[in-house]
Amino acid sequence: MGTAADHDTHPPAPASHYNSDVGGNHRVEIPPPQPFITSLKNTLKETFFPDDPLRQFKNQPPAKKFVLGLQYLFPILEWGPRYTLQFFKSDLISGITIASLAIPQGISYARLANLPPILGLYSSFVPPLIYAVMGSSRDLAVGTVAVGSLLTAAMIGDVVDVNENPTLYLHLAFTATLFAGLFQACLGIFRLGFIVDFLSHATIVGFMGGAATVVCLQQLKGILGLDHFTHATDVISVMRSVFTQTHKWRWESAVLGLAFLFYLMIAKFFSKKKPKLFWISAMAPLTSVILGSVLVYLTHAEKHGVQVIGQLKKGINPLSIMNLNFDSRYLTTSIKTGIITGIIAMAEGIAVGRSFAMFKNYNIDGNKEMIAFGMMNIAGSCTSCYLTTGPFSRSAVNFNAGCKTAVSNIVMALAVMLTLLFLTPLFHYTPLVVLSSIIIAAMLGLIDYEAAIHLWHVDKFDFLVCMSAYVGVVFANIEIGLVMAIGLSILRVLLFVARPRTLVLGNLPDSTVYRNVDQYQNATNVPGILILEIDAPIYFANSSYLRERISRWIDDEEDRIKSTGETGLQYVILDMSAVGNIDTSGISMFEEVLKIIDRRGLKLGLANPGAEVMKKLNKSKFLETLGQEWVFLTVGEAVGACNYKLHTCNSKINSSNVSEKYSNNV
Repeated sequence: MGTAADHDTHPPAPASHYNSDVGGNHRVEIPPPQPFITSLKNTLKETFFPDDPLRQFKNQPPAKKFVLGLQYLFPILEWGPRYTLQFFKSDLISGITIASLAIPQGISYARLANLPPILGLYSSFVPPLIYAVMGSSRDLAVGTVAVGSLLTAAMIGDVVDVNENPTLYLHLAFTATLFAGLFQACLGIFRLGFIVDFLSHATIVGFMGGAATVVCLQQLKGILGLDHFTHATDVISVMRSVFTQTHKWRWESAVLGLAFLFYLMIAKFFSKKKPKLFWISAMAPLTSVILGSVLVYLTHAEKHGVQVIGQLKKGINPLSIMNLNFDSRYLTTSIKTGIITGIIAMAEGIAVGRSFAMFKNYNIDGNKEMIAFGMMNIAGSCTSCYLTTGPFSRSAVNFNAGCKTAVSNIVMALAVMLTLLFLTPLFHYTPLVVLSSIIIAAMLGLIDYEAAIHLWHVDKFDFLVCMSAYVGVVFANIEIGLVMAIGLSILRVLLFVARPRTLVLGNLPDSTVYRNVDQYQNATNVPGILILEIDAPIYFANSSYLRERISRWIDDEEDRIKSTGETGLQYVILDMSAVGNIDTSGISMFEEVLKIIDRRGLKLGLANPGAEVMKKLNKSKFLETLGQEWVFLTVGEAVGACNYKLHTCNSKINSSNVSEKYSNNV
């Protein structure tokens, strides 16, 4: 039927066309009836398969369908045959570069999750291999992330003290990773990725900023060389833990930490100024680890209050499938931790992947990505890994290093494997304060104050959502901050549904276009006609409000007419262009509005109702009550018909007056 803008540009039919049919030549047709199964099938298809992933299988022989199915599940089978030596050269450089970042970050984030540091290396070996086979992004570099690590520590730490029972804590982390993977895979398989859409941009900005702030504050333990520290994540508990132990602060550790933090920030600043030298920032964490380890080894600083990692076990990932814990006492904690961390990790990974895909002008399948994330976390939980996704920092380095395909993840995984097999003893003297500096440097980039300022200028409610997430995370805990932000976002959606806009339309001079009189100051009211636009589908949640709002618009228009002495109100036209659907409560609302308008001696007209709306209005017999001649294709045709009626009525009145005057004269 076209857009509303297109409809309004059609000129109204001439008056003669309305002589026999008030609706003019253009009728709004009722769509042909569809079987319930067909209608349900179409609805489900639009909800869960908007991208129509099966279109490539149509009209293909069975053998081709089998090959296409394998390529859909394992994208490497699609691009692998076209892989070239030139691509490998680029991926080799990218893989080695991100490995230099993955090794120190992995160790750092594992400690942030209160897990053995070696798990950070394990998690950078198996999951990237799974993603390289099943992922659809060319640029995503897989690994652990700070926010997921912090969530794991906070949620499992509420139930199990890692110092008192480290084995149980470790097993619950594996179990939570399994549930995160199962949840992610199920969302992808059942095409439920739209659930992630409830994490709005404002929510993510505030949540990430709050989590980054909390992570930075937690690193004061390493910077100050403290042995005991609070497990709480709120800023008050952290500050209390810091300042009640002033007598235990180690100046040696603080000086070393601040020096390396300064070095990391300078490297990042220099790389931003000269993007071609991105490798300086990418290599900075590894060089910090090397320099810190050498310095501690030469000065024996571990004997003077500088804590070190200690012994790391050599060898690749041991199996952990037998360590999964399904004890009923902890099952709820594992499931809750898995779902929340899984959603956050999935949202971050998909957002990062789509961002870099736009730069290279290709598309990634969100549901396919969920399946890939799910499978790599399921496999990871069975091979001594914890939650992984596609972190922004590592993916940005991968992108800037010139990666061509997901083979860069394979190269990174092989580099980590060599480290696990031969180089882990070299990390014995790595100071923990250097790891804290690496985490702080990475987290400062997640506090996007410029985005928050932009939200303030553009949309105050989005800014409120952003700040509620930030304040909730920083001053309460991560779960409360996330729930507050999502709750406000959902509340906003519900308010849009429950309180849709209704607008008065006026005619733009020298045209048949009708627009909002508040937006277009030169739009004029049509004498005797009130034109209202309903700007949302009509459901039970807003039907009562719309009934009252339409009645109030009529009252306001009649008051305006009385004050200006214009032609009395005779017609009410409802522009239905934006009403995509209607339920039974909405139909009842229309019946009540029609009765209200009839009692006032007015006539109701509907302009441009959609197919679904027409079908339901017809089935409910409302069109019979209204009269289908009062349903118009455009607002212009509706106004033309009403003006013709007014003209005809006035002509009859004038003719009657002339006849009466003639009779009196006779």
